[in-house]
Amino acid sequence: MDELKPTPPNSSPLTPIGFLERAATVYSDCPSIIYNSTTYTWYQTYQRCLKMASSISSLGIKKNDVVSVLAPNIPAMYELHFAIPMSGAVLNTINLRLDPRTISVLLRHAQPKLVFVDYQSESLIAEALSLFPVNFNRPLLILITDDSNSIERPRSFKNGFHGNYEDMVLNGDFDFNWVRPENEFDPITLNYTSGTTSSPKGVFIVIGECLLYPWIH
Repeated sequence: MDELKPTPPNSSPLTPIGFLERAATVYSDCPSIIYNSTTYTWYQTYQRCLKMASSISSLGIKKNDVVSVLAPNIPAMYELHFAIPMSGAVLNTINLRLDPRTISVLLRHAQPKLVFVDYQSESLIAEALSLFPVNFNRPLLILITDDSNSIERPRSFKNGFHGNYEDMVLNGDFDFNWVRPENEFDPITLNYTSGTTSSPKGVFIVIGECLLYPWIH
């Protein structure tokens, strides 16, 4: 009886990422997303998320580091909901309607190591970061260019941008061994209040809560 203890085969923590892995196997050829001229199957989405998770990890992002996203509901935002947790990091999505001061407060509190920024929000993130104290560590910035715009990906980046989203997907490793949770109390997202009269208030969502309330982002 003493040997009847939890082991990986009988006590693997559930995670929302497992749903993507299953969908890529069972519904591999079915569309997972259709957006303007972009269409991906579940297998392609799983592949892209794995490669992005690999690239995130290659930037030195470690387990429980915060990675923020400032973007609308575009394919990149969809993929990052899987890719960031796959890298072991904690996802923090930022409300596009917030003013630069509030975003600055939020970023200083969350202290993300990396921020993905949609091309339409370049000026917003620049103004938010300009409000940082002089010696405060700034996150790396990754630019997201949408498939419906004609912006060419720059070879050199200005305004603090370290790279481009699609380049990270392209250069990622599909054989990346994504980081599985140690238990269902591992944090998966960091959410903030917005539209209140005071500074934003953050709350961590753990994997177990995501499984109970899958609509929480």
